[in-house]
Amino acid sequence: MSEFYIGIMSGTSLDGVDIAFCEINNDTFKLLCSASYPFDKRLKNEILSAINKPVTLKIVGELDTRLGKMYADCIESFIAKSEIDKNTIMAIGLHGQTLWHEPDSKHPFSMQLGNANVITAKTGICVVSDFRQKDIALGGQGAPFAPAFHQFLFSKLNANVAVLNIGGMANLSILGETVTGYDTGCGNVLMDYWVSQKNGLSYDENGEWAKSGLVNEDLLKQMLQEPYFLKEAPKSTGRELFNGKWLKKQLENFAKRNANTVYMKSRDTQATLLELTVRSIANEVKKSMADLLIVCGGGGRNVYLMKRLKDELAGVEVVLSDEVGVSSEFMEAMAFAWLAHERIHKKCVKISSVTGASKDSILGAIYE
Repeated sequence: MSEFYIGIMSGTSLDGVDIAFCEINNDTFKLLCSASYPFDKRLKNEILSAINKPVTLKIVGELDTRLGKMYADCIESFIAKSEIDKNTIMAIGLHGQTLWHEPDSKHPFSMQLGNANVITAKTGICVVSDFRQKDIALGGQGAPFAPAFHQFLFSKLNANVAVLNIGGMANLSILGETVTGYDTGCGNVLMDYWVSQKNGLSYDENGEWAKSGLVNEDLLKQMLQEPYFLKEAPKSTGRELFNGKWLKKQLENFAKRNANTVYMKSRDTQATLLELTVRSIANEVKKSMADLLIVCGGGGRNVYLMKRLKDELAGVEVVLSDEVGVSSEFMEAMAFAWLAHERIHKKCVKISSVTGASKDSILGAIYE
């Protein structure tokens, strides 16, 4: 029997809040309607500050509540505009906003903000959240979770399939009898940071600024020596590694070793950052032996990035997920609607082969 769920997602880029209303049963999934809402600019800046600078517990606690209120307002607006009967919604699948993700520390954890109690109190709808902690408690990375959903959607395709999500970070799912997957590294996060610092823009539309620059192959080679790129899976990452400080250190180290070289223009740095995303992804796709790569996420709308990815992956068919009938823009929100469905029905999510956890488990906490 079909049931109705809402999935809500705001990713590493903090560029917006995606909401998907979905019809789900054990074997089928249908996106009924969806919408994106802008991220509150002041809240975004305060979250980025909390990630990059020391903060008090008061600041973290208040950010958690304010995010919950923002998510609840977006959901209520979405329900009203889409004329959805609240009583038909089984649950809201909430990812939350990642503040810090460190599954390889002495005491592993992953922290997502966006108070689920606030959301269920304001909307009157059951919320399923806190998906990552159980997997980490079982020795896993707690990410990425999308491969389990990709397996559900695409495993019946008659091809060797890999699915690539390019958000702030990029993650790859390799489908088969056993699903595997991991974060390949930075997606849009460094490009977005650089264009915001130099041009005051939130992103480089269609990669036009990067296209106007020249890739510095020596700098690119240095960046690709980052230990994360060389590490074997399972692995996951986020802004705690790939951020403005990481880029500043890379540029400073490069300048010290190349003091007599020609001055690099800002657009050349942007071109090199786009190429870093492309090459770090392509290197992993080539290992997968996939002959079909399905792309989703905001990076799929970057025309120049997609062109470069196709150039690097000659012999692999590269398509947006829209071309196989699944929204590329709302894939992650849909995934958390599906994860909520699995939790409500007490199903183990088959993700340990991705995360490295000791076993598959029921993921998420229910807030009635």
